[in-house]
Formats: sequence, structure tokens, C-alpha cells
Amino acid sequence: MTTTNTTAPKNVVRAWTMYDWANSVYNLVITSTIFPAYYDSMTGDGDTTTVDMVHFLGFDFQNTALYNYTLSFAFLIVALMSPLLSSIADYRGTKKKFLRFFMTLGAISCSMLFFYGKNNLWLGLTCTVLACIGYWSSIVFYNSYLPEIAAPEDRDKISARGFSMGYIGSVLLQLVSLVLVLKGKDLFGIDGGQASQISFLLVGFWWLGFGSRALAKLPANAPAAESGEKRNLLSSGYKELGKVWNELKKLRVLKSFLGAYFFYNMGVQTVMLAAPLYASSELAIPQQNLIIAILLIQLIAIPGAYFIAMLSGKLGNIPAIMLCVVFWIFLCYLGYTTKSGDVNGFYLLASLIGFVMGGIQALSRSTYAKLMPVTKDTASYFSFFDVSEKIGIVIGLFLFGYLTEITKSQRMSVLSCMTFFAIGLFMLIITLRRSKKAASGVKDISDIARV
Repeated sequence: MTTTNTTAPKNVVRAWTMYDWANSVYNLVITSTIFPAYYDSMTGDGDTTTVDMVHFLGFDFQNTALYNYTLSFAFLIVALMSPLLSSIADYRGTKKKFLRFFMTLGAISCSMLFFYGKNNLWLGLTCTVLACIGYWSSIVFYNSYLPEIAAPEDRDKISARGFSMGYIGSVLLQLVSLVLVLKGKDLFGIDGGQASQISFLLVGFWWLGFGSRALAKLPANAPAAESGEKRNLLSSGYKELGKVWNELKKLRVLKSFLGAYFFYNMGVQTVMLAAPLYASSELAIPQQNLIIAILLIQLIAIPGAYFIAMLSGKLGNIPAIMLCVVFWIFLCYLGYTTKSGDVNGFYLLASLIGFVMGGIQALSRSTYAKLMPVTKDTASYFSFFDVSEKIGIVIGLFLFGYLTEITKSQRMSVLSCMTFFAIGLFMLIITLRRSKKAASGVKDISDIARV
């Protein structure tokens, strides 16, 4: 990866942040609000007292469990591809082409959900997998542009600007979707299902349209041959993961923190990805209320992230994360006890999730960066971090779906997420002890915790 000591011209920086504006609508409309509720309506009977079953690939599944299995499968593919994609991103030669390919794949897959209905479940699930792969794979290349277009002192600011653009863009399209769902009948003569389908189409057009404009301004990449380096792109990424794994054995503080992150983040991501369908099918929250709750989460996430950052400044990173994990355990219990049809209770739950959601993820990334040894292989370490996250999501979503099928209810699956957080909390306690021991001047200076 080529880094720079000077920030690129404003039009290039603006183009980079514009891609966040373009692709963030996938996360909000497809992952969090409109599509989970639409999927539930297409595969269920609308009666929360019955168990909704679907037949797919010769097997019978509970509809919500099948959705979680589908996302789990998509993230497994992303996890397996991630080292390869990181290797290509580092190699530089075709980064922009791959970004365009995965952007197009994701956008078209979102638009194709317009044709998904009760009689073509296969289309809905296939597009769900491809859209997920397109989004998360394009992020690999998008993120790798940052050190090439921003000087070190400007990276935090430009990265935050990209986040802000993504937030504004996704909320704008979400508001359009909200109008379609709530007022579509009066304004355009369309029902809720048709309004949802139009929203999927708009996501694809928005992502591809604004994304293409962004890519037009992003710089082309120099060929890898320019550095004189030769590597096997099919294997180098995986070899780097093995190298990081061997180094982790000597870094006891970092190793225990990564283990803790694996488990508590498994809980965080599983709750966040499964929550929309849990709300619509298990809690019987109407679609319009679900959309409002997700917007509420977006608004509260920003002050929540600042508060958790302030907390880490006073207590230290690891103690602050430990408090967040304890809070997540409480949220799992609150989600388990929220009564069906209790919209106000769900708003409260959504507000609390939003407050702690972004902060724990941002703090986890910065803590990992602080505990990393001084190395030139930062991309390899973060690739390992990324793969750990995705494998955790695969396991968490699969177990969530499996427990739903066994118990015929998602409530026990939500309660079981407390186990992930409890294991993570235990390993954080170990990490804190090792950190204090290392900081007191023990053996390996690379183990000194700066948290």
C-alpha cells in the first residue's frame, strides 16, 4: 500500500467521502429497516403466535432462522475472501477496478430485490448474499484509499468526514423510504409491499449513481511492478495471516484482547444484524415504527460514541470496554423481556443500543491499534482483525438461527447472546491483568499496554 505525506486535492477527498454517502444506504435500508420487515411479510403469515416455516433447497426452516443462516453464509464468503482482497489492495494494481466491480455487484443485487415476492424466495436470498458480499468487499478497497489520499495528520478528520457523509446520505434515503411506506397509498396509490420494493430499487440506483461519480474522481493506481515486488496474490494474504498468528503467540496482551474482542463483538454484531427481524417478527413492531427506531439509533449513536471516548480517556480503553460489555449484557436481558407489541419499550431498547453501539466498535479498533507492535505490516494485522470479526459474525448468526429453530422462538437466541458477552468480559479481565503486569516492567516491552 502506498502512503502519502500530503493530502490530495479537495475534489479527490470529496470523491472518497462521496462513496460513503453512496454505499451507506445499503446498511440502513437493506440490513436494518425495510428489507428485514419485508422479508418477514413475504415468508410469514402475520400472526406472531404461530411459527412461520419456509421450504428451501429441499428443507424446512423457520423463516427468521433461514434469514440468519443466509447472512451467516454471506459473511463466511467475505471472511474467506478478505485476505485475498487485502493482498490485492496492498498490491495496488487493480484496486479501483475491484472497487467498481463489488460496488456494481452490490447495487444491482439491491435493485433486483424489487422483483422478490412470495413466490421466488430463492431470488430474495440470492440477492441478499450478493449484496452483502458486494458491500463488505468494496469496503476493503475503499478503506485502503485513505492512506493514499490523506496525510497522517488529516486521516482522522477525513475518515470522520466520510462517516458523516454516509450518515447524512443514508438518512436522507431512509426518510424517502419512510414517506413511501407511510404515505405511499395516499400519495401514489401503492401499498406497503410495493413501497418496500421501490425502496430496494432506489438503494441500487443511489449506490451505483453516486458511487460511479465518486470513482470517476478517485486516482488510478500504479501497477505493482513499479515497486519491483513480486507476490502470489492468491496466497500472500493467507500467508500474512499465518505470520500474524505466529507473532500473536508472543504478544500476550494483544492475544487475550483479540480473544475477548472475538466473543463480545460476536454478540454485538449478532444483536445488530438480527435485531430488525426480531423486532418485526417476534415483537410485532410495525414497519413504520421500526424505521423510526433505526433513525433514532443513528441520532443517538453519535453522542454515545463521544461519551464512550470521553469515558476511555478517564478510565482507560479496556475498563471502558468492560463497562460497555456489561451494558450489552443488560441490553440482551432487556430485549428478552420486552413484550410483543410494546412500541415504547422497543424505542427505549433501540435508544440504549444506539448509545453504546458505535462507541464500543470505535474503541475496540483504537485499542487494537494501540496494542499492536511497531510494524510495517499494519495491513496484515488489520486483515487478521477483520477476519476475526467476520468469523465471529458467521458463528453468532448461525447459532442465533439454530437456537431459533430448536426453541421455535428468537427470545432464547437473544438471551443466549449474553454468553458471548460474558466470555468476552472474562477475557477482558485477563487482558487488563496482563496489561498491568506488562506495564510494571516485566519481560517483553512489546507487551506493554498503552491502554
